[in-house]
Amino acid sequence: MGDIEAPGSSASPSGLGVLMALLPSKEFSTSKKGMLLIGEVALSFIDFICFAASAASAFVTVPLIEFLGALFMLFAYSSKFNERFKGFLWPLMDFLRCVTASIIYFIVSIMAISNYRGGSSKAAGVFGFIATIIFALDFYKVFIELAEFLKQGGESQEEATQEDKYSESDDDSD
Repeated sequence: MGDIEAPGSSASPSGLGVLMALLPSKEFSTSKKGMLLIGEVALSFIDFICFAASAASAFVTVPLIEFLGALFMLFAYSSKFNERFKGFLWPLMDFLRCVTASIIYFIVSIMAISNYRGGSSKAAGVFGFIATIIFALDFYKVFIELAEFLKQGGESQEEATQEDKYSESDDDSD
């Protein structure tokens, strides 16, 4: 009957289905990388709220940028976006993001605690220190992965096995 469809039809996605498509899978959420990224997103958002409510609102851009960066990486890793675009050095991008975030969070947290007296400034500094630790753990984990990646000569496991197959087939034809 016209454009009206039954409420239970599968032609239009339900709100719950769309939400589930945007959320990371359970297997990724329970992995070390997933927990670190979710922690980074949560702490950056909490820090953003604390800085926005404090007298140290000049520092609000730091947690906002880190929140958006961590949210992008969470989406990229959970949807396996990074596996589809092999041209980018994802481990290197993630490493640089985490290193800069931990250094900047550390500096901004010291300034927020030492220069401002308000409770929300102190809370932002404390959450900033916690975020510094989480980002430092993440860049240590990424550093280990990056070192292994560079030891392989920048090749993924799949590329190395495909090259071995091609080289073996060339040897048989001679």
